[in-house]
Amino acid sequence: MSDQKPVPGKGGDQYIPYAQRTGKEAVVYFTRDLSAEGLRRIFARVKENMTGKVGIKLHTGEPHGPNIIPRQWVKELIKNDLQGAAVLETNTYYEGGRYTTEQHRKTLETNGWTFCPVDIMDAEGTTTLPVNGGKWFTEMYMGKNIRDYDSLFVLTHFKGHTMGGFGGSDKNIGIGCADGRIGKGMIHSKPGSDDMWDVSGEEFMERMTESAKAVTDYFGEHISFVNVLRNMSVSCDCEGIGAEPVVTPNIGIVASVDILAVDQASVDLVYALEEKDRKALVERMESRHGLRQLSYMKELCMGNDRYRLIDIDHDDQEILPREAVKGVVPFTGSTV
Repeated sequence: MSDQKPVPGKGGDQYIPYAQRTGKEAVVYFTRDLSAEGLRRIFARVKENMTGKVGIKLHTGEPHGPNIIPRQWVKELIKNDLQGAAVLETNTYYEGGRYTTEQHRKTLETNGWTFCPVDIMDAEGTTTLPVNGGKWFTEMYMGKNIRDYDSLFVLTHFKGHTMGGFGGSDKNIGIGCADGRIGKGMIHSKPGSDDMWDVSGEEFMERMTESAKAVTDYFGEHISFVNVLRNMSVSCDCEGIGAEPVVTPNIGIVASVDILAVDQASVDLVYALEEKDRKALVERMESRHGLRQLSYMKELCMGNDRYRLIDIDHDDQEILPREAVKGVVPFTGSTV
């Protein structure tokens, strides 16, 4: 990091069309099958590097949260494909149902996460991971137990986010692995500030992404990403029953070993929807300058924003996002 005061980048409210992107292409897998079996099928495409002790980074939700990834899907995945894996969480920065470890355990029971181990990684302290090439941080404080795992499967409910514009894999590990007091505080608040939420816009996206980079660098090749594009409220799952009603159609599931590609493809799929269907979620992304997550991941060499979208429902044909969302139906309720 330079001794000069960092300056946030710009353009977080600007969507970059595929034709304007440069660099190599990653591979992103896609299925329309929003079910336990669909999740298992797409996980099979990115499971090769899941070796040793595996943690599943998952947002388990505030009490009775309506939009989280269905528990049964995760139960089937662990039972059949990830035996012995633990779900990984950290306590929250804000007061609520997951603020303390005791409250968090009670919420996990309320929400039904009782069929596998759930490791609240910061329950017994923190550790630091280096941030290589960052401009805001040289290290990030994480839940101590992150070091207990050899591989990380990042299973993300893709949706909007009040501060981040959208919550994808970047947010799931950038915020979700940082410990509830120090790490999350570093991301959300400027040093010495009395306002715990005084970081926003491009600076917030960059701080969150540097935290995510610390996690991806730590696991190296032993990290995979799945985004579930279902029940996509403009609100994060941290808002629980207070989340805004879902109006965006369900799309499907995407997977990659490239964090930028999986989040970029998720955003592209939303933008590929008809204007009336994408309006709410796109407005949330752009108004919060959330697209800076993508451009900053590229600047930090975390992955590729160009990719081949492989349709595993149709013999691995390469398709475009507009083909993937063709025929989506208006949102009518959750799929279990």
